[in-house]
Amino acid sequence: MPDLSHGDPADTAAVNSLRSAVMRLGRRLKHQRVDESLSPTEMSVLGTLARCGSATPGELARKEHVQPPSMTRIVALLEAKGLVRLEPHPDDRRQKVVSSTETAETMLEESRRKRNAWLASLAEGLDEDEWAKLRAAAPVLEKLAHL
Repeated sequence: MPDLSHGDPADTAAVNSLRSAVMRLGRRLKHQRVDESLSPTEMSVLGTLARCGSATPGELARKEHVQPPSMTRIVALLEAKGLVRLEPHPDDRRQKVVSSTETAETMLEESRRKRNAWLASLAEGLDEDEWAKLRAAAPVLEKLAHL
């Protein structure tokens, strides 16, 4: 595993290039939304529910790296839009469990389709070697995203 703390110029340049590219690509992907009425944070919460399943607001706050009161507000907004439902916690009556609705799941699927199509159209500009490298890098980028 590389030790990036010693400031090897090639490693520093690679990290800088990766950061810049990921940020630019992320910003461009955010513009490929299906529902403009949802904030990126609201979409992220719905994505987390889709990936991880039902969760308490506290668990969602930890996964999304926000404070619990902020997550309570986000969940309330999503519930008002019919995208999540709150149910009693099976073991703790003081808690609620947040689940996504069918409407949210349909919207997320449409959003994924739109973003995937947009990325696929960009990838058409790559040559075979670049595409092979990108395919090989995808699992590594996925791992970085979840560390």
